[in-house]
Amino acid sequence: MLASALQSASGQTIFPVSLQHANHIDPGLVDGRPALTFESFLRDQVHAGKREFLVLPLFFGQSRALTSFIPDIITRLQNELGPFEVVLADVLCPLPGGEDRLTHILCDNIDVTLRAYGMTNARVILVDHGSPTREVAAVRELLASQMRKLLGSEVPLYEAVMERRAGSDYDFTGRLLEEVLVELASEADTPVVLSMLFLSPGRHAGAGGDITSIRDKATAAHPSLQVIITPLIGEHPGLVTLLLERLEKVL
Repeated sequence: MLASALQSASGQTIFPVSLQHANHIDPGLVDGRPALTFESFLRDQVHAGKREFLVLPLFFGQSRALTSFIPDIITRLQNELGPFEVVLADVLCPLPGGEDRLTHILCDNIDVTLRAYGMTNARVILVDHGSPTREVAAVRELLASQMRKLLGSEVPLYEAVMERRAGSDYDFTGRLLEEVLVELASEADTPVVLSMLFLSPGRHAGAGGDITSIRDKATAAHPSLQVIITPLIGEHPGLVTLLLERLEKVL
């Protein structure tokens, strides 16, 4: 859906490609077309005579997928198939400056959620998956800082991650969501809004995902705790505008 919307907005042919695992998805769940993975897509396209590619990353920050995994695939295929060129557009939230559009999408999703539930005040937790890469954790920290300016001092904003590796070496990743929810449950009766720093539903986000399970466990243990979840970033029309801007910069 996102690729289709971007294709309509840009007039360019956009291929939705995943790094891994998408080839195991039932084609019936993706409009009857087999899902594409990056390496197999590149290989097929080069065999078909294509030699220039533009990659538009659906990543918030410079994860190892971009700094290691994709470059390794490109190098291996170039050695195998001969020269071809791959240009990578910028990530969704480049450091150090960040991305105002993304900050506004997150705050807009919070506002939509509050209005949907008839709320005028809440505490907010900006939650992401959690990353063992400092550069990716820094993206959430920057977005949280920018969001605090937009939301104002009357809206307390916390940060949390769905999962993290054990040990003090990974303290930079952030605090676990379940721990932050327990802390907030003991502090006040004000509702909590989970601001979802996730692009799309799946095993982690969306109905029945890990985030919902963590929320349900916390509210079951603390019946007075009300936790509501914002829409995902990929559901906001502003993401297409952001991606279109990234695309136009490298075309």
